[in-house]
Amino acid sequence: MVFQRETCPVTPLPVALPSSLHCRIDDAVAVLRLARPQKRNAIDDEMVAGIGACFAALPADVRAVVLHGEGEHFCAGLDLSSVTENDATAGVFHSRAWHRAFDLIENGSVPVIAVLHGAVIGGGLELAAACHIRIAEPTTYYALPEGQRGLFVGGGGSVRVPRLIGTARMLDMMLTGRTYGAQEGVAAGFSQYLVDAGTGLHRAMAMARHVATLAPLSVFGVLHALPRIAEADPRTGLLMESLMAAIAAGDREAKERLRAFLEKRAGKVVR
Repeated sequence: MVFQRETCPVTPLPVALPSSLHCRIDDAVAVLRLARPQKRNAIDDEMVAGIGACFAALPADVRAVVLHGEGEHFCAGLDLSSVTENDATAGVFHSRAWHRAFDLIENGSVPVIAVLHGAVIGGGLELAAACHIRIAEPTTYYALPEGQRGLFVGGGGSVRVPRLIGTARMLDMMLTGRTYGAQEGVAAGFSQYLVDAGTGLHRAMAMARHVATLAPLSVFGVLHALPRIAEADPRTGLLMESLMAAIAAGDREAKERLRAFLEKRAGKVVR
């Protein structure tokens, strides 16, 4: 899939990140790389804080983010060596730190596209589930090993993962240790796309550049109104839909885009 693109200058990221994270900005797209391949990109406290800092400090002219992992794996989850001595109090605060960071992904201002390959397990799956679009390569596999280790998910997985695959599948994974491969992962709902090996980042960048050209208010509706409508009772959801539709259609940029379409001046999506 190849999209027409628009270019625009973007302000550099104004915060310093730990060495386990690298961020570059390509036009209106920020590319965040998990850079701890020697640990299969397992997430420690410094890394989760850096993820939160990155998304909190995205320049206003960034319109989409691509998230991917260095090496053979996307993310093998929580670095267990960083929490072995935590008591219950420390465990609660540790979990809440993950919640804050991942909330900035799911409920931030821009769509986030995750490129998945190799291990997407435990906290890595929780991180992927906080993103809006997931593209998987053939080596991808999904697991929630917490149940086999006497643990419970703590990075938002109990909320986000059932939305993708259903509670019954998640329950099975945690009780039995079941894993899903890339092909069955698409059918189950872990990812929306399965692409050839080594092509995930290219596909994600093409999508992100397209998303970066969309009207901001329309993107806001998709990211923030749509999930709430889906969770609301039908009557409330339909009212919210009407309000969001009216607000979006009344926006000045939407009116200009509609005029361009009707006058055949609008760019086309090339597939």
